[in-house]
Amino acid sequence: MEKNTKDKKWLKITGAVCSFIVITVAVLICFSIKWMFDTWTNLSMEELVYHLTAPLEGTNEEMIWQYVRVCVLPTILIMAGISALVVFGCKKEKPYWRVIAGAVVISVLAQTYSVYGAWKKLDIGGYMANQGEVSTFIDDNYVDPRSVELTFPEQKRNLIYIFLESMETTYADTENGGAFEKNVIPELTTLAQENEDFSGKDDTTLNGGYSMPGTTWTMGAMFGQTSGLPLNISIDANDMDTQDNFFPEIITIGDILESAGYSQTLMIGSDATFGGRRNYFTQHGNYNIKDYNYAIEQGWISEDYKVWWGYEDRKLFDYAKEELQNLAAGSEPFNLTLLTVDTHFEDGYPCEICPTTYGDNQYANVMACSSKQVDEFVKWIQQQDFYENTTIVISGDHPTMDSDFCEDVDEDYTRKVYTTYINAEEDALSSRRVYTTFDNFPTTLGALGVQIEGDRLGLGTNLFSSTQTLVERYGIDMEESELKKKSELIDKLADIDENSEELLLRQGKVPTGEIAVGEYDYHTAALPVIVYNIANDDSIASVTAAVWHNEDQSDLQWVELPQNEDGTYSTNVNIANFDFVLGEYHIHVYAVNTDGQQYFLGEGIGSVQ
Repeated sequence: MEKNTKDKKWLKITGAVCSFIVITVAVLICFSIKWMFDTWTNLSMEELVYHLTAPLEGTNEEMIWQYVRVCVLPTILIMAGISALVVFGCKKEKPYWRVIAGAVVISVLAQTYSVYGAWKKLDIGGYMANQGEVSTFIDDNYVDPRSVELTFPEQKRNLIYIFLESMETTYADTENGGAFEKNVIPELTTLAQENEDFSGKDDTTLNGGYSMPGTTWTMGAMFGQTSGLPLNISIDANDMDTQDNFFPEIITIGDILESAGYSQTLMIGSDATFGGRRNYFTQHGNYNIKDYNYAIEQGWISEDYKVWWGYEDRKLFDYAKEELQNLAAGSEPFNLTLLTVDTHFEDGYPCEICPTTYGDNQYANVMACSSKQVDEFVKWIQQQDFYENTTIVISGDHPTMDSDFCEDVDEDYTRKVYTTYINAEEDALSSRRVYTTFDNFPTTLGALGVQIEGDRLGLGTNLFSSTQTLVERYGIDMEESELKKKSELIDKLADIDENSEELLLRQGKVPTGEIAVGEYDYHTAALPVIVYNIANDDSIASVTAAVWHNEDQSDLQWVELPQNEDGTYSTNVNIANFDFVLGEYHIHVYAVNTDGQQYFLGEGIGSVQ
């Protein structure tokens, strides 16, 4: 009788704990999904997959704390409330399980509703279907720069490439081709109209590039504009978080300019590690990375200085002026690439010089501030001696993800990325072009006076030529649809090894386990070794251990670990085989599958005294 009472008690406790875990997870998922879509209104499945697998180092700390405030704290408060009701019910001898059961049902239903909404909004079903369908669009239309003859002018032109965070042509007024009543980027509008945005004869109406699938977030956008490819990796083979090389098989504008003898620098006010930017720009063009961390190292800002994602754009342009003067004093042609950040969602960062022209519309004020700062920076460049032989490219990275800034824009309005080429070597045609940000890759080279055989690179077309862009040839809908599908060429260019141990481990296809080394028994000269908590062991054929005492491993011996009835593997290492030498013994344990592939399970140290 007493045993049954104890069993029932433990059963109730176990049920309550499990219920609390279910409720906590369900509530947190509900808040997380809402926060995700409130923060990223235009979130795509491609971006979500990339950022779930890319390093998060360098993320805006404010965004992390916002998640804690909006998601974690409300979850804790709700769970505290449920706990209080349960305790109150226990004291009043009321059936507290009804509170728990009701909370479980409500939270699970809410979670199901939230997950379903996320499934529909992200079109996860469509994404998975696309991942299961192979398209040859990229394979058929990709032009490998290795196969193209590129001829630089005798005097190579300098390049200043400015990525403007979230900058669209949308922000101009309707009279100038935007979607707003008032133009919040007047200076940028004038820059585009007075220079080249490929609007043709109708040069008063701004023109920009379509942001295609795989380019709708910052790293995807920078990748697309410099390589002519979407940053799309299939969900079953996305190992951007484990591989050391960032698309090692592609040739980018950074690679091309490096081969041509350019000095290249990337300056950003945030941590370049975030999103894989450091990997990409160092591996493709050997850029000198001068980011937020570099600014601290150089004493530009103090160690404890951090606003927004690092430091504000006002400082970035000041530092860039100094950098340009240093670069211009050198003997090599240079490529200085900048990325602004003040206009990042949500609502941007209003620095001390931002106007209040648009009242409490903070994002509009920040956009206006960015427009003015970029214009002043360009005017400063135009006053320098090196400007005569320098081309400036200004491009938004992607359409904004701000939750409400464009909510009143007509659904029929086509939102495009802001684009302009200043002091280009080539002259554009008189016709208005329809293009994507992929076209920036060869067009930038064309603006530097580089002759491109066939006028195409990557998925892009040199807009200074008469050659059709892919979107002019196939239409925007077809190209978007095909780019969402799996591409064998993309996986090949990314050098994805679907049999790599890191990828198989993440997919749960590699055996894992924990290693324990017991106390040495000097009576039997036995040093016990056991492998337990083994997962994914279906394919294990045998388990062996490498054991050695000498630092140079000259005495290394292999020992077999037989499997026990409980599924563990163990053995006693015979120290007599090591001539009873005292000291520490290194033990590395490996599992061998049925195909003969060896996987490292773990290591331990045994002490023989």
